Amino acid sequence: MWPASSRGKALKTLILLVFLGVSISRARADATLLLEDPYGRLGFFTGTGHVALYFDRICATSPIELRRCADGETGAVISRYNKMAGYDWVAVPLVPYLYAVENVDEVPLLADAKLVAFLRNQYRRRHLQLIAPDDPSGEPPRGNWTQLAGASYDRTIYGLTIETSAEQDDRLIAMLNAQPNRARFYSLAENCADFVREIINFYYPKALHRNIVADLGISTPKQMAKSLAKFSQKHPELHAARFVIPQVPGTMPRSTTAHGVAESLLKSKKYVLPLIAVQPILAGCVAAAYIGGGRFDATRDAMVFTPGGRPQPPLAAAEKKSYENRLNHLLAGSGSEETSGQSAKAWARLQAGAQPKLDQSGRPVLQMRLDEKLIDLGISRANILNTQASPTLTGTVVAARLHWELRPSSDVKVSQRDIVRDWNLLQQVLPPLRADLN
Repeated sequence: MWPASSRGKALKTLILLVFLGVSISRARADATLLLEDPYGRLGFFTGTGHVALYFDRICATSPIELRRCADGETGAVISRYNKMAGYDWVAVPLVPYLYAVENVDEVPLLADAKLVAFLRNQYRRRHLQLIAPDDPSGEPPRGNWTQLAGASYDRTIYGLTIETSAEQDDRLIAMLNAQPNRARFYSLAENCADFVREIINFYYPKALHRNIVADLGISTPKQMAKSLAKFSQKHPELHAARFVIPQVPGTMPRSTTAHGVAESLLKSKKYVLPLIAVQPILAGCVAAAYIGGGRFDATRDAMVFTPGGRPQPPLAAAEKKSYENRLNHLLAGSGSEETSGQSAKAWARLQAGAQPKLDQSGRPVLQMRLDEKLIDLGISRANILNTQASPTLTGTVVAARLHWELRPSSDVKVSQRDIVRDWNLLQQVLPPLRADLN
């Protein structure tokens, strides 16, 4: 049974993300710290991940101009970036920031690098020309603009929310719009975590602070999340809550866990082994600094969010295993791939040879050649059942998604609602089969 305190937090969190389809009143709103796991080739500072702020009452007129949201709008994510067209901060609407599409029904069920690059470029062409115009050959430019669209393809994101007032939001809009928006990024003193610290402290003075011991005085994303969690515990009237936005299933490399400075040193053989060899006393001090002040679990009491749904408790490992066994039994009985893992491998091979495009409604599809014929396969919930692909092919897509959702790894977060929804979709693809997961 999920703890009553967490269920209470979940009810408050329901008003957080209106992109989930929840109708809310603008009478109150939230600021949400988004702690984003690191991904890619990790260096000393990239191992700390990224941090941004989401405001459900603040929207973006452009990537560098803010305003109050109108009814039905979902707010914006604001953060500081390095080498972002000379700007200090950039704002992007929530759904595009997470998925590089503008509507939740366009979010792909599975993603690979080719599809992600395509969706990001489509969004860039429509909305980010100010930040990332075409290069002279008409191709997408190089640079960090890719961080502005589709963050959930690259990494898992953890949210910590606190309540804000309309007056506070209006003051922040006025301040950021009035100040020169010129690049200030510096890893040691003016990074993304420093920006978040300054903004949250603008709302609630001294709420966030650096950790002089565990992070050597450098602002890190994890420390900002830890500070906000502690501040929220002292101020229950702010209705704090936590949630996790899972990384989109597929063949994109999985993100890793965000670390602080001392923790990065301890958990990286590249750094800790030479440190132990040369300065064992210093290595011991680093370990003591981490143990004494660097630990923080962003997953604690975190509910699971998905586009179009309400937050749910995460499935336990035993439940995942049970669902995986049922899925493999179902697939074996259908005459398709013997196991969900084989479906995932089959899909990875098919997707590698496919070309992404948009259907007439602007939703992503994959064009692939099967039996000497070109076919379009819908890859989002809105169009996977409405294209010319066979039930076997669409079933492979859904089975592969279920396989990635049900992996036993502890960092994979999924709720029963997510699994049931995908199971029902698989049954629509393979109508003779019946299996009740409810």
